[in-house]
Amino acid sequence: MSVRTESSAQHRAGFACFVGRPNAGKSTLTNALVGTKVAITSNRPQTTRHTVRGIVHRPDAQLVLVDTPGLHKPRTLLGERLNDVVRTTWAEVDVIGFCLPADQKLGPGDRFIAGELAGIKKTPKIAIVTKTDLVDSKQLAEQLLAVDQLGRELGIEWAEIIPVSAAESEGAGRSPSDRGDGGRGAGQVQLVADLLVPMLPESPPLYPEGDLTDEPEQVMVAELIREAALEGVRDELPHSIAVVVEEMLPREDRPADKPLLDIHANVYIERPSQKGIIIGPKGKRLKDVGVKSRKHIEALLGTPVFLDLHVKVAKDWQRDPKQLRKLGF
Repeated sequence: MSVRTESSAQHRAGFACFVGRPNAGKSTLTNALVGTKVAITSNRPQTTRHTVRGIVHRPDAQLVLVDTPGLHKPRTLLGERLNDVVRTTWAEVDVIGFCLPADQKLGPGDRFIAGELAGIKKTPKIAIVTKTDLVDSKQLAEQLLAVDQLGRELGIEWAEIIPVSAAESEGAGRSPSDRGDGGRGAGQVQLVADLLVPMLPESPPLYPEGDLTDEPEQVMVAELIREAALEGVRDELPHSIAVVVEEMLPREDRPADKPLLDIHANVYIERPSQKGIIIGPKGKRLKDVGVKSRKHIEALLGTPVFLDLHVKVAKDWQRDPKQLRKLGF
């Protein structure tokens, strides 16, 4: 009888993607699993526009997470393109995690996505009930039963149904007593990874050790700036901000031990009337955007940054194919 030791166990590597309606906790879960900020998070729907991959390195596996935009009924050309990105991604991954927030009853958006998932027969699917820190145990039990029932109605066989609080686990580096969750969040997120890994094919690692994402740095920098811009204008501005990083260049006259990276970026809005909202009184809001995003960019790139931001109007860019191409969609 041969005994399979841990060292002889096959290494697995592959792709998983989280799907769900906008603001279902997909990006927060990606960040918690990878252990760093790779996907933009916001409590505004339709925040994620790029397929951001987060890479989880483990001794037994490499899990590549693909974070897609929320699938929704599109109202603009941008919306249609985002939906195409989602469906293409679903067809290419090894396992799909369907995120459903615990604090909201299942609605038409969830049923719409579940109906689409039911058409994808071969890919294993797990249901992940997110934001469990926002509900009591009775509400959570009701939601888990509702998710199970949804699968039965549509002919989806969930490989697993798992509750998770990714928000609590974002403090996973701190001690459980500091976090106030008894270590629960980190354990739940770890369990998600443990369930996804066996569904991946046997394979050597797909990315070098230490890589956390394969997104180009300029795309990630643009996303961090856009996240900071959204934060300040959540209630006043419709979801019409795009950011393009025009250039990122090391400052030439700096000594090697004191580098400085110059980043020039444009924040695009759809109408001239929105310009004042983004800039704020005496430029204060734009300055705050620069300060907040610079902190995250420096942490991401590991170097001091000089950030030069300008606000420009790209009229009705969400509906204009030419503008969409120019802004990278």
